[in-house]
Amino acid sequence: MDHPVLEAFWMMLWFFLWIMWLFLLFRIVGDLFRDHELSGWWKALWLFGLLVLPFLGVLLYLIVRGRSMTERSVRSAQEKEQQFQAYVRQAAASEQSAGGDSVEQLSKLSELKRNGDLSQAEFDQAKARLLA
Repeated sequence: MDHPVLEAFWMMLWFFLWIMWLFLLFRIVGDLFRDHELSGWWKALWLFGLLVLPFLGVLLYLIVRGRSMTERSVRSAQEKEQQFQAYVRQAAASEQSAGGDSVEQLSKLSELKRNGDLSQAEFDQAKARLLA
């Protein structure tokens, strides 16, 4: 008897496993080229093994270099986070200094207007120039 539901299940399972294997393969190749400690010959040998014996090559790579692969990934994520935090601090500092200057100047302008040293038109013109 033919069971189309069972055949569809097996086809989906094999397709899912194939997609998982592709993700692992791309992750491993990316890890190979990101690793600065591994020599070019070892990278070429691993890549050759992944191309000639793809399933066995992926499994061997995960067994032999899986732990260091995770460590490199964590280190890379921490470096990116530090760079992002430094960028945010730099952007916030430049924005604060630029914003502080314009706030200071606006308060001086309003003081001059209040004292009668500036007319409303002059105040509006100087304010527009500051905010532009």
